[in-house]
Amino acid sequence: MTRRRIVLLGGSFDPVHQGHVALARHFHDLLQPDELRIIPAGNPWQKAGLHANADDRVAMIRCAFDTQGMPVSIDLQEIQRHTATYTIETLKAVRAEVGPEASVSFLIGADQLQHLDTWHQWQQLFDYAHICAASRPGFGSELSQLPPQVRSELQSRTATPEQIHNQPNGLMVLANDLSVEISATDIRSALQRGEKPESLVPATVLDYIETHHLYKN
Repeated sequence: MTRRRIVLLGGSFDPVHQGHVALARHFHDLLQPDELRIIPAGNPWQKAGLHANADDRVAMIRCAFDTQGMPVSIDLQEIQRHTATYTIETLKAVRAEVGPEASVSFLIGADQLQHLDTWHQWQQLFDYAHICAASRPGFGSELSQLPPQVRSELQSRTATPEQIHNQPNGLMVLANDLSVEISATDIRSALQRGEKPESLVPATVLDYIETHHLYKN
């Protein structure tokens, strides 16, 4: 059986930056998905208010990914909710849509893995998807550096990309070879100062930000 492969990348994308693109590219190349689905946040409960509106954040996603040569789609389900956004609800909705056999992988940075145990119903995430984490400077993704409860949960789930392909959910891939550290807060601060962080933001996204006067005081 050829199992459909779907990779999910969620985030505020406020703004979209090179770290988002690098994470998506890394796991696209590693997992070779049939679909890379970008899911912009609506009302993320662990973050303060968003700075750009939903339409602008979706437009920036299109600017960043339309020329990347990856099979990208944008899922608006979190934006369309009117309540707090929890990842478990998003994964349940995706699984209900794609069926029980598809291989679904949810991408996070290792900094998020460090506090995975604070997420709503975090242990149930594996009932609906694999979790794929990439390390960033200062956030080594080795199991020994994780909180004990997270480390215990993941030790029996660590897998290879091939195993991810052959199962629908429940496994973990730790990629230690992605070195990208970019702060959206720092980018917004630079834009407010009138700077152009060209090395941190895709040129098409920076053009959109300037044309639409985003992130100004």
